Amino acid sequence: QAMRLVTHNMMRSNVKDVTEDEGYPLVIEPSSVTTEECDFDGDIVRELLTKMNYPALRAAATQVDQAADLPAELPSTLDDGLLRRLHHVLLQVHVVEGALRCPKTGRRFKINNGIPNMLLHEDEL
Repeated sequence: QAMRLVTHNMMRSNVKDVTEDEGYPLVIEPSSVTTEECDFDGDIVRELLTKMNYPALRAAATQVDQAADLPAELPSTLDDGLLRRLHHVLLQVHVVEGALRCPKTGRRFKINNGIPNMLLHEDEL
């Protein structure tokens, strides 16, 4: 498995002197993205959306070329088609290789085999 966009939505940069707002959302610089099918459950998607930052999710989907059918703003009523599209973006899109970039410092965290390396150098602590 690789990093899903649902995971990305909860990550931020912890570089020294970067506030929570300044280090979020991380910019995805993908070099390899795949999709893996999984069973659809609209209730799970609805529950995940209560914990998500939708503008950050839409930006991430754009960065991996998956935002074509996503609305600019999340509507208050979600029809089955939109739930299925959100399910795809949240759970089926996997970033396998690339990097996550801190929006404030530009620090790049490599993604190898789907695992983002968020370890900091000693001078970044």
